[in-house]
Amino acid sequence: MALTFWKESSSRFKRVLTIVLFFLIAIAITMAGILTPMSSQDAQSRAQDLNTTQEQTSSMPLWEMIFAIFEHNFLICLIMFIPLAGFAIGSYALYNTGLVIGAVGMTTSTHVPGTLIFLALFLFPHSWLEYIAYSTAFSGNLWLSWRIIKGKGLWELRRTVKLIAICAGLLFAGAIIEAVIIHLSL
Repeated sequence: MALTFWKESSSRFKRVLTIVLFFLIAIAITMAGILTPMSSQDAQSRAQDLNTTQEQTSSMPLWEMIFAIFEHNFLICLIMFIPLAGFAIGSYALYNTGLVIGAVGMTTSTHVPGTLIFLALFLFPHSWLEYIAYSTAFSGNLWLSWRIIKGKGLWELRRTVKLIAICAGLLFAGAIIEAVIIHLSL
């Protein structure tokens, strides 16, 4: 029955369903990083690295901050599109994001659980935009890899370019929102 459902579904529906599935996988990978035990020394080191990055970013003019955030997120997203290898590299990036969130939770004076910090990030639209873009990249990777295996890679490459443009738009909008939030909180 499940196979019949898949075969009878439209291509667009299959792609949207794949993006939703990868959204959940991206959340799970990040949560795995958050829940990974680490020493207090490792947590301090990761939190300090994040603080250094935040200090450097917050000292930038608004437009420079927007482009720095966009460049960082878009590079990760582009890597996620690389057939097969993008899964491993993208998963590593999301897992490391989780490790940093977990480290922040461990090093705050109130010891806020990393899972709560992660959930709180989704109160901001830029987090949604970033994870939707990353999920789209993972999905695009899957479809491109599958079409290459089937000998239709060139045809799928056109769709992949469109997905990359959509992800760029999502990440640029997210970078604007994130930079404005940072800029207003200074």
